[in-house]
Amino acid sequence: MDNFIYDVPTKVYFGKDEEKKVGKIISEFGVKKVLIHYGGQSAKKSGLLDRVKECLDAENISYVELGGVVANPELALVREGIDLCKKEGVDFVLAVGGGSVLDSAKDIANGAANPDVDVWEFSMGTAAPKNSLRKGCILTLAAAGSEMSNSCVISDSATKSKRGYNSPFNHMDFAIENPELTYSVNAYQTACGAVDIAMHTIERYFCLGEDTYLTDALAEAVIKSAMKAGKDAIKNPTDYTARANMMWASSVAHNGLTQCGRTFLLPVHQFEHEVSGFYPEVAHGAGLAAIWCSWARYVYSANIPRFLQYAHNVWNVDIDFEHPEETINKAIDMQEEYYKSIGMPVSLKELGVKEEDLEKLALACSRDKTRVLSGYKPLDYEDMFAVYKMAY
Repeated sequence: MDNFIYDVPTKVYFGKDEEKKVGKIISEFGVKKVLIHYGGQSAKKSGLLDRVKECLDAENISYVELGGVVANPELALVREGIDLCKKEGVDFVLAVGGGSVLDSAKDIANGAANPDVDVWEFSMGTAAPKNSLRKGCILTLAAAGSEMSNSCVISDSATKSKRGYNSPFNHMDFAIENPELTYSVNAYQTACGAVDIAMHTIERYFCLGEDTYLTDALAEAVIKSAMKAGKDAIKNPTDYTARANMMWASSVAHNGLTQCGRTFLLPVHQFEHEVSGFYPEVAHGAGLAAIWCSWARYVYSANIPRFLQYAHNVWNVDIDFEHPEETINKAIDMQEEYYKSIGMPVSLKELGVKEEDLEKLALACSRDKTRVLSGYKPLDYEDMFAVYKMAY
């Protein structure tokens, strides 16, 4: 196993009605003013925002609001949030929503606490946060895992760039996870969430690393649980068991547990970030579903034993040692059929991606042919272009 440090400081409040504790939880930080950050109208229509405000009022905590976060959180809104925090003396950011809201809140907290640095430099990797405002979240969508991860992904529509960065300052101080708050999530977004959750761990499963059978067993359980919970939640949106297992899988899949002892890199996420950067209407989970199977078919020959293990332990495919490729391809086909069964796309064409943009995507993903994605099979520009074409 590779050396690793495992540190997840986020305190999780999980279960029914836990959001009613938010005022008391935040009061423990001794803050002066809170920024309540959220997305569209669902948090308002559901009454959740009003309940949050009542909890803050009960503890005499002042607050300001900023809504408008979209599916791929925008740099422009982040900058607006930073300015608002400075103007209002905000010292705590509360995200109410899904992963996009949480990532936007993280970037606002980092930008406000590092006023001498342009916040986009964090995303571009030319600077790193040295401090951050305290922050927490009330999760309303199980998908991105941002509630317990150290990652933050932001888009700049002006340049069609979508970039992520990791930092210990990206950890939430707390996450409130009430599965009932996800009952209203529609079937498509639930499916996108199931893909994203499983993919966070599937990609870790195929990162470089050996002799990690405990980590592997944890990963296999998370992958299978996420896919089952997603399908059950689509069938019955108010199935508490399904929603609860899906929400917890979201947190566990992206908090680092399923990568311990393995080198961290999520190559298919890198492919997809370019897609939803160019096409912001594309949901992240849908983009992952459209790309992963093509990526797997392109790289599996670089580590046959690893893919055989995945085929057998995750998809219950009997291993044909004389024809291992057939075993692997059967498992990949089964994953592709799973995506179809929950209404997910399995090609970029289904997402409205134009064929003439594939080369642009490869250039962007390779940073104009200067970046190689590491892995069992390292991927340069030509490889990236080939995968995009296969996925089309």
